[in-house]
Amino acid sequence: MSSRGCQKSNLSANPKPSLLYGMSAMSACKTLVRISISSLEFSLVCNQRNFSFIPLPNHPSFSPISSSLRFASLLSPASSISLGLTRHKLHSRPYVHVAESVGVETTDLEDDSNKDIVEHLLTNTDDVGRLMKMERRSMTGDGGELIQSKRWFPYLDKFKTGTTFLSSSEILEAMDPYIMEVRKERFRNVVKSRSYSVCLVVEGLCDFGNVSAAFRSADALGFQSVHVVSCDSSKRYKDNRHVSMGAEKWLDIELWNSTQECFEVLKSRGYRIATTHVGMDAVSIYDMDWTCPTAIVVGNENRGISDEALELSDLHCSIPMKGMVDSFNVSVAAGILMHHAVCDRTSRLGSHGDLSLEESRILLAEFSLRHSKSANSIAHEFAKRKAASPVSKL
Repeated sequence: MSSRGCQKSNLSANPKPSLLYGMSAMSACKTLVRISISSLEFSLVCNQRNFSFIPLPNHPSFSPISSSLRFASLLSPASSISLGLTRHKLHSRPYVHVAESVGVETTDLEDDSNKDIVEHLLTNTDDVGRLMKMERRSMTGDGGELIQSKRWFPYLDKFKTGTTFLSSSEILEAMDPYIMEVRKERFRNVVKSRSYSVCLVVEGLCDFGNVSAAFRSADALGFQSVHVVSCDSSKRYKDNRHVSMGAEKWLDIELWNSTQECFEVLKSRGYRIATTHVGMDAVSIYDMDWTCPTAIVVGNENRGISDEALELSDLHCSIPMKGMVDSFNVSVAAGILMHHAVCDRTSRLGSHGDLSLEESRILLAEFSLRHSKSANSIAHEFAKRKAASPVSKL
C-alpha cells in the first residue's frame, strides 16, 4: 500500500481533535434544538387549552383538565428526531380561598366567556341588584311617595350578612388581609375622585357596544351612577365586554322601564334633567353650571332623545359643532359631556370628587365587597367571629 493510502487509513482511524470538536458541537446543537422545540410545544399546548397553573375552584374561567397533557410533535412525520415526551400527569390541590393560598385576586365578573356581560346585566335586573353590596336607601316612604333628597348618596352604613349587619369600618377590617396594598391604594384614589352629583342616563340605545363605551367613560371620569332606560334586548349583539373593560363592575347601574319613572326618581333625588338636543332652545354645555346636581341624558343612535324625555326634562343642552356634520356618535357625545362636566366642576370647586369622609368610607367598603367572589363569605366569617367573641362590660 502506498504511503498516501496508509496516511488516509490512519486519518480515518484516528480523527483529528478539530473533527471531534465539530462532531461534539453538532451533537450539542441537536440537543438544544430538541429542548427548544419541547419548550415551544409546551407553550403552544398551554395557550391552546387556556391552561392555568393555579386551580381556581368555582371560578367561571376555570375548567379542570380531565385528561393529562399531551405534547404533540411539531416536526413532520418524516423527521427522524423524536422528542421522547408523551403524557404527563398534572397534580393539583383544592383551595378553600384563593386569596388565602396564593397572591392572586379574583373578581365577580371577570371571565372569558363569550357572553357579553353588559348585555347580560342590562337584561337581568336581579343580577344588576346583586352587584351592589351595601344596604341602599329606600326611595319611597310608607305611603309609597318619593322621598325628596337635596344631596343624593345611595348607601347606608351597613352590610347584611345572614341575620347580622356589619358597618363599613368592619367590612374594611374584615377584607384588609385579603386585598393587596397596591389594590387598596387604587381603591382610595378612585373613591377620592368619585361623585354622585352628576350622573349619566342612556335612553333607548340599541347597540350594547355604545352602552359599554359610555360605561367605560363614566368610570374613567369619576361618575359613580349610571342609568339605563328601555334597552332593546330583542336583538343579538356581538361580545362588547372588551369595550367596557369591566367598568360595569365598579359602577352603580340602575335600570328603568320607562323614561317617566326614571326622571321622577332622579328629580326626587335633587337632580335637574338635561337632555342633549339640537334645537333653538338648547343651551351650550359650556354655558352651564355643572356644580348643580345634573342628570345628563343621551338618546337613541338613530332617533335621538325621545319626545317624552324632551318634554319631561328641565333643560336642553348641546355640544357646539364646528364641522359639516351636526352630531357625534352617542358614546362619544356622552364622553364629551362628562369630560366637560368634570372640567367645569374642577375649575369651580377645585375637584370633581365631593364625597364626605363617611360616604368615602362606605363606598370604599362597597368596592372591597365587589372586589372578590369570596368577599361575602369572608364578611360572614368575620361576623360569626364577632358574634362569638365576648363583649366587655363597662
